[in-house]
Amino acid sequence: MEKEKIRKSLLDYFEAEPEKKFTVQELADKMKMNKAGQFNFIVQAVAQLEHDKEIKLDDAGNFSLVKEVTAPRFEGVFHANDRGFGFVTVDPEKQDFFINPTQTLSALNGDEVEVELIAEGDEETGKRPEGKITQVLKRELTQVVGEFLPAEDEDENLPAGIIGTIRLRDKKLSNYRFLVEDKGLHPVAGEIVLADITAYPSVTLPGLIKGVATKVIGNVNDPGVDILQIVYQHDIPHEFPEDVMEQVAKIPDHVTPAEKVGRRDLTDEPMVTIDSIESKDLDDAVSAWKLPNGNYHLGVHIADVSHYVTPNTPLDREAFERGTSVYLTDRVIPMIPAKLSNGICSLNPKVERLALTCAMEIDPSGQVVKHEIFESVIKTTERMTYKAINKILESDDAKTKERYKELVPMFETMGELHKILLKMRKRRGAIEFEDTEAKIIVDEKGHAVDIQLRERGTSERMVESFMLAANETVAAHYKELHVPFIYRIHETPKEEKIKTFFEMLSALGVEVTGKVSAIEPKMLQNILKKVAGKPEEPMVSVMLLRSMQQAKYSPEPLGHFGLAAKDYTHFTSPIRRYPDLMAHRMIHYYAEHGLGESSQERFRAQLPEVSQHSSTAERRAIDAERDTDAMKKAEYMADHVGEEFEAVVSSVTKFGMFVELPNTVEGLIHISQLDDDYYVFVEKHMALVGTRSKRTYRIGQPIKVKLVNVNAEQKEIDFKLLEMKKAPKSDLLKDIDPKDLPTRRNDRSRGEHFDKRNGGKRPYKKQGNGRFNKNNDAKDKRRNGGKNNNKRPFYKRRREAKK
Repeated sequence: MEKEKIRKSLLDYFEAEPEKKFTVQELADKMKMNKAGQFNFIVQAVAQLEHDKEIKLDDAGNFSLVKEVTAPRFEGVFHANDRGFGFVTVDPEKQDFFINPTQTLSALNGDEVEVELIAEGDEETGKRPEGKITQVLKRELTQVVGEFLPAEDEDENLPAGIIGTIRLRDKKLSNYRFLVEDKGLHPVAGEIVLADITAYPSVTLPGLIKGVATKVIGNVNDPGVDILQIVYQHDIPHEFPEDVMEQVAKIPDHVTPAEKVGRRDLTDEPMVTIDSIESKDLDDAVSAWKLPNGNYHLGVHIADVSHYVTPNTPLDREAFERGTSVYLTDRVIPMIPAKLSNGICSLNPKVERLALTCAMEIDPSGQVVKHEIFESVIKTTERMTYKAINKILESDDAKTKERYKELVPMFETMGELHKILLKMRKRRGAIEFEDTEAKIIVDEKGHAVDIQLRERGTSERMVESFMLAANETVAAHYKELHVPFIYRIHETPKEEKIKTFFEMLSALGVEVTGKVSAIEPKMLQNILKKVAGKPEEPMVSVMLLRSMQQAKYSPEPLGHFGLAAKDYTHFTSPIRRYPDLMAHRMIHYYAEHGLGESSQERFRAQLPEVSQHSSTAERRAIDAERDTDAMKKAEYMADHVGEEFEAVVSSVTKFGMFVELPNTVEGLIHISQLDDDYYVFVEKHMALVGTRSKRTYRIGQPIKVKLVNVNAEQKEIDFKLLEMKKAPKSDLLKDIDPKDLPTRRNDRSRGEHFDKRNGGKRPYKKQGNGRFNKNNDAKDKRRNGGKNNNKRPFYKRRREAKK
């Protein structure tokens, strides 16, 4: 037999059983080559295979196949940064993979990707694992929105078949250029368009995306089109399909006699809605009185939206897709159409409405000792506002009390019960963060003209207490029945985050009792009590909030850590949240069909999808609301450039500090603005400290600032620090070796400007022969009235500038 045939046959044996080990004799037996001369051929062939590293020899004299060593690969979601790098989330419970700009395979933000491990991470030191993207599995981005720029207005010749470009406002797409193909609509200059992507960035063309214009949203100068861009950018459904509206048109605008059959009639029971003055979708009403045994009756009556939004209908499918109502400055994108949300499902005063009622008996310690959950017909007595209730309970306003004199005793009882429930929540360890909310006022053109703070008085907190009680009671009820249900959960913080938080507390001299591995809400509540009123309180609150997990929906009753609640769901807002609607639907079904296996099976399979999608939709809505608020706040501040403000430091990083004004506007003081010294970021104290002056800046510190720059489109606000010499001094650098401390000042020659939203840089723009902004071409053009006087390509201008 030829040598090569022997070699191949032997290799076939190894590959057929890759896990098995063989001796030379066993291989000779398999080949039936045991004669002296034949055996030598086997020995030679085995030696050659070992030499070629196709098989290997172990200490026992056995040979086995050398398996191809490949780096482990995982699937995850890519999160892009506008500096080109990004991160891949494989497991939310573990560290993200860091992906440097050369290893992204031109993946876009949100893409599902395959990532290969390049270097292991270290959770103890915080070092992330490093990886490279080997494959884009699914594209998240299929459409873009932005201002159309015709080809004739561009400074360079565009490829054939390209009619123009789209200015992308999304910072995470700032490194890409979008070319509009001559296959769809032909917009005109200044129109905001929606475009479908037809070609994604590739290895050969990494910076280009191509697509066709499919819809003109409006003109860049149209009122409200800026918010509409954000709506499209976040892919939020905002126009109800025709089949949905046809279904809604058939729904009566009043409660019919047939609909009241089998429901408990509560129309004679005094109850009120309590909302803000501008609210139109009134989905909860409350009633309360003192019982003869000293306990309290609390009735929470929620609009029965599930009676009208039935499963497997166009209306239900659209509500599920939206997941939640979205509130954007001067408009609401509702989960269900206005005929329902503001009409038959809204608990308007003195008209009959269908409801689901959670009636609770609560003892003086705040415990719910009895409860009922049932279908009802109600008629609210009055439409109360937070302002009116506060006048009654806080100001003892005679005029308001006279107007509502029949209801005042009930309001006073409600005030008593609220105090009991609040005390109970604090006693069990509920963590409360004081969060100032702002209302942005716009004119008829949609331009931001004012920012007003929302005050949370007794009435706002009282309604919150009642809704929390109902949500907990409903969750506990169905958990005890051991049937499928949807829950709102907030899991225990991750141990490594709490460990980092405790280390920061130790550095501040705050004593902590308890184990990191057995964290309880009460422990964290006690920490907030210890620092209450002290200078370090703001920093501790911020760091604690960052240590928390994100609340979400789940079929599993895992409890709510922040509220220190063993059981929690969302039951009280079915007009604007799909999980609440789903909870109502299950309550109805269990009441009508029982709790048997067939009833349970109806919901068991669909709850994971409903929970996941609702959590995603909630996140989408929050992101859109934050983007809109940031844009409008920047727009408002653009009219105040050059003015000085009192502020507090809201966050500190190595590239500067963020400050917050009393009106909640937040902006950046870049470290290059701190030109009186060279400042070092001391991470464990979350502080910037001057190496020579020892001047120190920390979270919560009051400062005075001057507004120097605003970019409303990019939602960027930049301040300059005033009165630097008034900054307090510290010895926080004492533990750092003097040799490791730089002496150079934080002057502008460093040329770095960072963006708070992604922790990354945005180039510091200079005039003359300094560094250029990456959007320099477009900005040159705008500065010169739409013409670019410098026709040389950007890369050549930059090269010449460096000379």
